[in-house]
Amino acid sequence: MLNKSIKELSELLNKKEISSVDLVKETYSQIEKLDQKLHSFITVKDKNIALKEAEGKDKNRKSDSLIIYGLPFAIKDAYVTKDLRTTAGSIILNDYHSPYNATVVEKLAKAGGILIGKNNMDNWGHGASNENTNYEVPHNPWDMERITGGSSGGSAVAVATRMTPFAIGEDTGGSIRNPSSMCNISGLKVTYGRVSRYGAIAYASSLDTVGPMAKSVEDLSYLLEIMAGHDDYDATSSRLPVEKYSKYLSGSIKGKIIGLPKEFFGEGLDPEIKKTVLTAIKVFEKLGAKIIEVSLPHFVYGVSIYYLIALSETSSNLGRYDSFRFGDKRDLFSNESTRRILLGTYALSAGYADKLYKKAQKLRTILIQEYEEALKICDVLLSPVTPSLPSKIGEMISDPLKNLLEDLYTGTVNLVGAPALVIPAGFSEKNLPIGLQIVGKKFSEGELFQFGYLYQQETDWHKRLPTILKNEK
Repeated sequence: MLNKSIKELSELLNKKEISSVDLVKETYSQIEKLDQKLHSFITVKDKNIALKEAEGKDKNRKSDSLIIYGLPFAIKDAYVTKDLRTTAGSIILNDYHSPYNATVVEKLAKAGGILIGKNNMDNWGHGASNENTNYEVPHNPWDMERITGGSSGGSAVAVATRMTPFAIGEDTGGSIRNPSSMCNISGLKVTYGRVSRYGAIAYASSLDTVGPMAKSVEDLSYLLEIMAGHDDYDATSSRLPVEKYSKYLSGSIKGKIIGLPKEFFGEGLDPEIKKTVLTAIKVFEKLGAKIIEVSLPHFVYGVSIYYLIALSETSSNLGRYDSFRFGDKRDLFSNESTRRILLGTYALSAGYADKLYKKAQKLRTILIQEYEEALKICDVLLSPVTPSLPSKIGEMISDPLKNLLEDLYTGTVNLVGAPALVIPAGFSEKNLPIGLQIVGKKFSEGELFQFGYLYQQETDWHKRLPTILKNEK
């Protein structure tokens, strides 16, 4: 049942052909069957509590209930919740219970969603493989020996294996898009400020975004309608009206212009990924879109700019986890997190702040201008998501540089604050998922949904089930 779309599930619930209790039972059945192998969750809510909530939803359901009313969901463990502990993937917060819920949790609960659990992640969002966790490393359901992508890897696994209909991730430099690509699901990095960050444990405050992860673009559009909007608790949240994003699931992209940044297809890109993305372009051409080449000359400095800013901000944000507030646990930071904190502290230190951090901010402005110029002559940009296929567990965590470079095509999008959609686009010879990234102008999520939805009407990559589900049958 959980393989159906959000809209289909909602319609079945309205017709009383299924119940919310049925869906919650199926969710727990999938978790009990699969998660001891996959380690998608850090914390799962007590089953009886979730079933009681589902009974209440079935009893109180109305004809005008929102589309996710009575649907179970999961959320990355970067968001604070009152009823479940919040760890951010770190043992430092192993026993932390928040006195309040993150705004996104409140909105989804108010809309009738049933929170099932908190998903595995890299410590504090520090990683592109989800191996930098103090809990069990999650496994890719397409190949159990490989990584899920990070840092929202647990959320991607939960959706890919149909443990939940949807999940909420967090994206600072690719943390929704990277695992969505590697696990064959659809994921959205929203425009900075489109969704409130209140209650999200900060990695880099000027880069962090809250976004949905689901089986399809259609599902993402319904979720963003619920999640988006201004929040008085978040000064960076936008006051722009929330659009009816699902209205974009129609129409035509005939005559629309897709830009291919030439710098995204150069050295370092896996040949199979390049071939897959270039093949996907033919689908958009068939739909009537025009393809042109564009250039982002300062993209070559993108990873350096991103990490100087991100690590400077994380060194500041993690300063609160000291011996006074959270006990004597500073020595429990992982090697990867310690490396990032020290690099960030160095970049902000006296004598280096002007040379490193401030220079990175100036280059960030140049990147913003280059993206804006490119998007003046085209409607969207299309690119790979990651430079490499999912690596084997243990390879990336032992190679810090490779870990950083996994954000090569995604990190600059966070620097400019633009939205980006990732959708499944094919598979490698070893049956590993490959996604493509569509980047748009700020607050153009609706247009991204149109491109992605029409692509998914022409292809079935997003409908393919991972190997572990086939083996379970």
